[in-house]
Amino acid sequence: MIQKHQSKNGLRIVLETIPAVRSVTIGIWILTGSRNETVENNGISHFIEHMLFKGTKTRTARDIAEAFDSIGGQINAFTSKEYTCFYAKVLDTHKELALEILADMFFNSTFDEEEMEREKKVVYEEIKMYEDTPDDIVHDFLAQAAFGSHPLGYPIIGSEKQLESFHPAMLKDYMDEQYTPENIVISIAGNADEAFVKKIDEQFGTFTHSSKKAEEITPLFVGGSIIKKKDTEQAHLCLGYRGLPINDTSTYSLILLNNVLGGSMSSRLFQDVRENQGLAYSVFSYHASFLEDGLLTIYAGTGNNQLAKLQQTIDDTIEQLVEQSITDKELHNSKEQLKGNLVLSLESTSSRMSRNGRNELLLKRHRSLDEMIKEIDWISHHSVRNVIDQIFKSKPATAIISSNE
Repeated sequence: MIQKHQSKNGLRIVLETIPAVRSVTIGIWILTGSRNETVENNGISHFIEHMLFKGTKTRTARDIAEAFDSIGGQINAFTSKEYTCFYAKVLDTHKELALEILADMFFNSTFDEEEMEREKKVVYEEIKMYEDTPDDIVHDFLAQAAFGSHPLGYPIIGSEKQLESFHPAMLKDYMDEQYTPENIVISIAGNADEAFVKKIDEQFGTFTHSSKKAEEITPLFVGGSIIKKKDTEQAHLCLGYRGLPINDTSTYSLILLNNVLGGSMSSRLFQDVRENQGLAYSVFSYHASFLEDGLLTIYAGTGNNQLAKLQQTIDDTIEQLVEQSITDKELHNSKEQLKGNLVLSLESTSSRMSRNGRNELLLKRHRSLDEMIKEIDWISHHSVRNVIDQIFKSKPATAIISSNE
């Protein structure tokens, strides 16, 4: 059972007590990511994520790392299009220490200029590594092709040009604007109780930020095309169809459709592209839901001389899906696969913390495992047909990296 608590300042805390385990995972979720940035500060959410590990008024970066190593704990963070998360997983006997360090990082990071310049070099290398991985960066190009100049099309990591302009006051101003109590959820899963929630409330329940947030622009799917020439052994292809926002009632039907299309080894794309024609080692599809939109992505990599054949094979697979929908066997098997994946994904405190934090942050509601399984069981041929007609009614956005002209 998930317990919810709202602090006086508007910050939300969700707790899932799991007394059978000896670990606790704590996550601080902030409703800000590249979606909230501008052309000038693109990448700042990701850079702040890095800088919160670089020292506080009383701890150095090494102190933070050694504190968790000394108790056998883990601490990490990630940034997405629409949210940032800082989290720690520790033994239940060390949860108060983990909370104290996370709070220290959150409230007392110094953004020291020397540390900032060093960390910029680290992120520069991260950007270069990303640019040298075409099967990763092609997804960024697809987002840009799909959403154009809207911030959903911005790369999460930013660019060297924007990164160079960052300074301590800029980071603090952005945090004042975005890291507001109503934008924050703290999610706990594991062997913790209401007494621990009170400790969190004492640490996080009174701070305020008064800055006004910039007005957000509704995304518009533009369905463009981006082709980049790069000396690579493979051509990398991404197709993006407009998907569904996170709160859409047809989301589970789309998840099942994606599973049939390219979400597993038995999927149509895997069988048609890899098994039947040997065109690709890696071929898959996935759906990303955002607050106001979504994107169904298909990726495959093949030899540069086989790109046209790959595109035609994918087009044929989709055309057959549109004409014939899915079979009874695919409907049944995918339901069971989704239910199995759902149950297995909840086997750790980390995954439960993530599910609860994301649900509270984006949806402000939580469904039990039984409720989610019921929603999967309710998927029908009719609901999948409706999603097929909605998703594939227009041409996709396209991103290609290839050595061909």
